Amino acid sequence: MNRSIIRLILLLTGTLVLTSPAFCNTSGQDTQLKNEILAGIEQRYAHKSFSADFNQAARLAALDITETATGQAWFSHPGKMRWLYLSPDRHEIITNGKELWIYRPDEDQVMTGDAAPFFQTGAGGAFLSDITRIKTDFTIELGKTDASYAQLILTPKKENPDLAVIRITIQRKTHEIEMVVTENIYGDSTRFIFSNIRFNDPDPAMFNFTIPDGTSIIEM
Repeated sequence: MNRSIIRLILLLTGTLVLTSPAFCNTSGQDTQLKNEILAGIEQRYAHKSFSADFNQAARLAALDITETATGQAWFSHPGKMRWLYLSPDRHEIITNGKELWIYRPDEDQVMTGDAAPFFQTGAGGAFLSDITRIKTDFTIELGKTDASYAQLILTPKKENPDLAVIRITIQRKTHEIEMVVTENIYGDSTRFIFSNIRFNDPDPAMFNFTIPDGTSIIEM
């Protein structure tokens, strides 16, 4: 299978994993601190739209393959996302919360399908477009934390082999999410580091996709 397609499958099935930075250990069971961090994230992200640049590193454990990519992403409540991959090859992942499109312009190909199976239980970064899902869909523990950064460890309440755990790293001063970590039960991992985070209101039309004439359509 083409490696870029493997990377897409990793993203869509929720294997967004990264290695967390080195932190000094504080009390991982500090409920008050955990609740303060959750409140700060919700105040910063709940019911808001934002965009960011990202760097991705995806690893397939069984094949010992690691691939990197860069691009831009947009998120809008509830459930709307657009991931634009700029390197190593250009493609887009677009969802309006109901429909899903994976567009590969260099191949004149688009994959279409129902968004729900791919983004259920917070997979594929879905919680970033609806931050309130953290409390409803996950059991939350406080990870490694210091004065500058905090880590939350999210375990899905509903078992899913494609999504075993998510680790998110938050800047404590701004409550911005700078890294997202998830793992599946197979040991696959993908790292997203977000930068240049911008809170804005994107054009709602960008979360829909009009298939260009002559494009090959593949139903997922």
